[in-house]
Amino acid sequence: MNNYELMVILTPVLSEEDFKAAQKKYTDFITEAGGSIVHSNPWGLKSLAYPVRKKTTGIYWVLEYTALSSFNEKFKIQLLRDDQVMRHMITVLDKYAVEYNSKKQRGVPTGTEKLARV
Repeated sequence: MNNYELMVILTPVLSEEDFKAAQKKYTDFITEAGGSIVHSNPWGLKSLAYPVRKKTTGIYWVLEYTALSSFNEKFKIQLLRDDQVMRHMITVLDKYAVEYNSKKQRGVPTGTEKLARV
């Protein structure tokens, strides 16, 4: 099993229920293929750097998961077929990235935070 991080930008016209349904659809797709969800982080509605499909905003969602390497091709096809997905990116996480994400989720200082001025 390898560690992956998926960042998805969904169309901004989705309702809250549609967004949760999309999240459930993809998390179920991963778990049905034998993978597991490590962490889900919905960022919400954000501005895009440039217009995509004539839209200037999108709903961001970051998902950290583990799966077999052969699974990602099937997953990419599912993401490309979905009209709600404007952009997606799957990144392979090495052991240092997994450790960093784990510390960040637990609230442990990672050394990358800005120092507070006194």
